[in-house]
Amino acid sequence: MSEPFPILTAAEMRAAEQRLIASGTPVETLMERAGAAIAEAVWRVAGHAEVLILCGPGNNGGDGYVAARLLRERGVSVRVTAAEPPKAAAARNAASRWDGPVEPLADAKRAPVLVDALFGTGLTRPLDLAVADALERLCAPAHRRIAVDLPSGAATDDGLLLGAVPRFDLTIALGALKPSHLLLPAAAQCGQVAVADIGLGAIEAHTHRIGRPRLTPPDHNANKYSRGKLVVLAGDMPGASLLAALAGQRAGAGYVELLGSAGDAAPHSLVRRAWSEHALEDERIGAMVVGPGLGLGKAARARLDAALASGRRLLLDADALTLIGKTRHGRLAGHILTPHWGEFVRLFGDDKKDRLSQARAAAAISGAIVLLKGADSIVAHPDGRAAIAPLAPSWLASAGTGDVLAGIIGALLAQGQPPFEAAQAGLWLHAEAARLAGPMLIADDLIAHLPRAIASCL
Repeated sequence: MSEPFPILTAAEMRAAEQRLIASGTPVETLMERAGAAIAEAVWRVAGHAEVLILCGPGNNGGDGYVAARLLRERGVSVRVTAAEPPKAAAARNAASRWDGPVEPLADAKRAPVLVDALFGTGLTRPLDLAVADALERLCAPAHRRIAVDLPSGAATDDGLLLGAVPRFDLTIALGALKPSHLLLPAAAQCGQVAVADIGLGAIEAHTHRIGRPRLTPPDHNANKYSRGKLVVLAGDMPGASLLAALAGQRAGAGYVELLGSAGDAAPHSLVRRAWSEHALEDERIGAMVVGPGLGLGKAARARLDAALASGRRLLLDADALTLIGKTRHGRLAGHILTPHWGEFVRLFGDDKKDRLSQARAAAAISGAIVLLKGADSIVAHPDGRAAIAPLAPSWLASAGTGDVLAGIIGALLAQGQPPFEAAQAGLWLHAEAARLAGPMLIADDLIAHLPRAIASCL
């Protein structure tokens, strides 16, 4: 995998800052660094356009006062507005170094560029109505809307919006990403997210953003089996399993077998074989995809049971998850589960917590790698680690795209990638193929664009 992008909760971010402060870095220094990063980002986005900075009473507002001072030093026309004076000592110090007026928020006039430095990480309640109304009023006409750390009104850790939150063009994440930069609905309001280095140094995090994977081409001694044999179980809906098998081929598996289907609507390079439990005894099988198009009848249940008993590494999707949900099958440890939300609830229930917490709990309970699919897909490991994918192209909301994802991950698994890493790499390649395919894509288009997506990772 690529170098991880750490994601910190509000508590983890506070702890990281406190460690830095305890080691001798004053909070004022961190604020100067944050303000400088904000000023640089605003300068790059807007140049000399007039800027209005909304400052809150805490350290987020202090960052805004620093940015205002530094932008003015560059010759930018800057105005500052605040609903109340700064309360934190470092913020008061930053405000004292701003030599311009501070307009009352209720009276502030619009500007082409708006910077929201009202409330960032750690907000737990909705904005006061007057503040929320003023933010909306000033955001609406702005040509560029920039949020500091998080849009005001967004929770930090779960992607929730605590009230109405305007949509921003750019969010400057201070020090590290936060879960709400990637989890819906908050992520949709952040726009582009840029991480500003404020000197936290190396960060140990249990959660990270999925980035471009690093893949290795086959060496000169490779053969079709060393590149990975992938078996896809077919069933009642042959189109779904065929999509998974074709995706497995394009994702690099050297030998793909569609087991349980003798249909001819497939490339000659795809091995098609009638169902036989004995076929699962082949020691060259690197992984199996079970579920796409499998069906829910007795024959499907028998094939699933045989796969679970085979000792192979499995990716369990679609109908396989429904069958498991009905039988409460316990042999899931070490496999990859790829449920969408409805399948997830049938498997694990809904405890009304956020998706990230529930995915983590499900992985711990099952012992499996749980890939909770959605626009903000999450991969959870039983040991508590988790990875969140950047928001996927909305055109992926189309029949069969999940089958393609299953085939991609299955191929990576067959090639020897560990399940946690294979799930992440598969998600990235799936989204990149969608980006390359463009609007109005269908699942088949993803398969055609996979080679280009993979080439970008070599």
